[in-house]
Amino acid sequence: MRKPELAAAIADRTGLTREKASEVITAFTDQVSAAASRGEDVTLIGFGTFNIRTREARDGRNPQTGEAIRIPASKTVGFKAGKALKDQIR
Repeated sequence: MRKPELAAAIADRTGLTREKASEVITAFTDQVSAAASRGEDVTLIGFGTFNIRTREARDGRNPQTGEAIRIPASKTVGFKAGKALKDQIR
């Protein structure tokens, strides 16, 4: 499901216009992004938690040449599904 489809589904369920539903989705994603940039977790009880995960520096290989390379440490966003979401997809 893409953003326009999600906005349409939210609009149908809530009575909002598709434009307003799209604004709500954008506001939500903006707030999750802002919290992640501050290093904060975002928890939606029953749905899941977005959190920052740190990857350590490591050695790797260039798949084309086989040359050893150093992959620097980095941060990424992770998502851990909540119990209600896990139960719904089982």
